[in-house]
Amino acid sequence: MEEPLSRDGQPLRADAARLRRHVEFLAAGPRSRRRAPRAMGRAESYVRDELEAAGWLVERRPFDARWQLGATDRHGHRALALKPRLHRRLSGANLLARLPGPDDGPVVVVGAHLDSVDGSPGADDNASGVAVVLETARLLAAAPTAPRVVLAVFDMEELGLIGARQAARELSRGGGVRGMICLESVGYFDDSPGAQRLPAGFGRLFPEASAATAATGYRGDFTLVVHRRSSAAAAETWKRAAAAASPALTGLPLRDPRPDGLAGLLIGLAVPPANHLGRSDHAPFWNRGVPALMLTDTANFRNPHYHRSTDTPGTLDYERLAAVTEATAVTAGSWPDAPRGG
Repeated sequence: MEEPLSRDGQPLRADAARLRRHVEFLAAGPRSRRRAPRAMGRAESYVRDELEAAGWLVERRPFDARWQLGATDRHGHRALALKPRLHRRLSGANLLARLPGPDDGPVVVVGAHLDSVDGSPGADDNASGVAVVLETARLLAAAPTAPRVVLAVFDMEELGLIGARQAARELSRGGGVRGMICLESVGYFDDSPGAQRLPAGFGRLFPEASAATAATGYRGDFTLVVHRRSSAAAAETWKRAAAAASPALTGLPLRDPRPDGLAGLLIGLAVPPANHLGRSDHAPFWNRGVPALMLTDTANFRNPHYHRSTDTPGTLDYERLAAVTEATAVTAGSWPDAPRGG
């Protein structure tokens, strides 16, 4: 089994109470650069302060994006990928953080988006993911050897992965990223039989994952680990680390059959159902040939509060969110090399 991070022989464990505090602050109300800018600014300042308090050097990277094909973040919308929008101009900012030390060589990016849709406090989507980034920062900073990791908090995911597109372009220059972990709606679990739903046609496309879900009575008690061939070893690392976490958590790997790079992007455009596996900030990294994982509780396929005003901190499971954090920190610190031709 994968060993947890440790210091002086003692395992470094994530703090469920700290995770809850992060989510409660961030999900006090809707936050977005366009619709709730004050709340977005408050959330951004909180994230920066927490990262700096953990010993990370934080850089704010503003961007000005023009004529971007994206999505709508309007209130109540349930399937943003199906409602494209052309954004004439968007001005936002990502936060990128590194530990002090030499700034050379490829890195692993651990990222989550900070914004929510209009009208939703976004506790699961995606204060949960940002909380994991903040607690991962604390664990990695306490490790005996500083890993080569960049923590990223993205802007405007709900408008069509706008911030992640900017970050992927900046960070991947010259092969600067060896792997990426995206945390997308990772805090909602439901052990009730039938709580987990599957997209139409899922059983035909992914029979093994479908059978594994059916075998548990369609309980929403796992984290889905979406990967490609290039990140299959990283998905297994995360799965083993989650099993070794406290409490133990089931990770269910799911391989996107598309290749990284332009070919995978074009297949997604030609076969829209494939884009269910590319609905978050890992996709721009995939599109640039970077091996990546998306960790998710499957959002609207499990969580009835998805994109609603009821997506509040009290609906999340912070003990299992701590397990997500521990597995993420271990995987970021020990990212395996991709196979040749991945």
